[in-house]
Amino acid sequence: MRTRTLFTSIAAAVLAMALQGRAQAAELRVVIGVAVPLSGALAASGQDAVNGVQMAIRKLNAEHAEIAGQPVHWAMDAEDDQGLPNQATLVAQKLADEHVNGVVGHQTSGCTFPAARIYSEAGIPQITPSSTAPKIAQQGYKTFFRMIANDNALGAGLADYAGKTLKASRVAVIDDRTAYGQGLADVFTATAKKLGMHVVDREYTDDKTTQFSAILTRIKSYHPDVVFYGGMYSQAGPLVRQMRQFGMQATLMGGDGICAPAMAELAGSDVNGTICAQGGVPLSQMPRGEAWKAAYDAEFGASAFQLYSPYAYDATMVLAHAMMKAKSPDPKVYLPFIRNVGLNGITGNDIRFTDTGELLHPSITLSMFKNGKKTPLAVEHVE
Repeated sequence: MRTRTLFTSIAAAVLAMALQGRAQAAELRVVIGVAVPLSGALAASGQDAVNGVQMAIRKLNAEHAEIAGQPVHWAMDAEDDQGLPNQATLVAQKLADEHVNGVVGHQTSGCTFPAARIYSEAGIPQITPSSTAPKIAQQGYKTFFRMIANDNALGAGLADYAGKTLKASRVAVIDDRTAYGQGLADVFTATAKKLGMHVVDREYTDDKTTQFSAILTRIKSYHPDVVFYGGMYSQAGPLVRQMRQFGMQATLMGGDGICAPAMAELAGSDVNGTICAQGGVPLSQMPRGEAWKAAYDAEFGASAFQLYSPYAYDATMVLAHAMMKAKSPDPKVYLPFIRNVGLNGITGNDIRFTDTGELLHPSITLSMFKNGKKTPLAVEHVE
């Protein structure tokens, strides 16, 4: 009897181990690549985006999200593109060579523009949570998608506000010569002229400069009502401080690149009165924004939040839900499901995309920094 019991116990143990091994073998591993600046001047906003993806990955694993009935281990591969186009292409090729299942990134348009070709050639879907240059979508890559409104909406919205609300008649324009900065400044300039404003000066710098004395000396002589900057907060912060040191009272305006809280950290009290525009609506108006932000703060601390993490979170969920709808993590199989995924996310409900990868029915928010904090002024819906 003891021998039979022993054999039965051994057989049961062997069967259990076999079943466990089979279950483990059946588990899929799905890797979402993340490509953002994690070092350099834009590291804060890049880490913010990574935090958003990390939250989405944890939720998918906590909910045991399956694909075609198979258990999945969802994972993230975060890579540092340093905010540099050349580095972005190396990162994109690395992710392509590793056969990640999808990519969230890149952050800046200058990085997304060349990287998009690599993802297209590899057939890997890419969703940027932040790059706004219209020309990226115009390349015609079927693997490209973006979570926010593009620069055509941002630049035009800012120019419209400058003319109709601020009653500006004289504007000066500076851009950092990146794909993002120049493109945004071009749209603002063209729209300002159409609205009857006089563009008194157009200046150029680069995305590393923090000294603007020569440029501001020229601009000051034209007495502009508005100075528009096409670029990121890492330069706009020092720019507005130097404007005030020069005695210039003109309103500084810019796109989503200067909407981050880090702008106030760099500019101090001189940031007050600065007006920016970003794709999407304020967190308080997002369908699930406030609850999500509370969870974000609990995990990373309130000071970690910058701008793009809700969009990075939703970008991850779009990829995951497209895989689940397609019943496959194979990029070639689930790619067609992204366009009409219909996700009810943090940033919006029924998220879908156009044929060129643009977000369908996006919105933009114009904000002003008051007492060092970004305060929404108006929300505009883009058709």
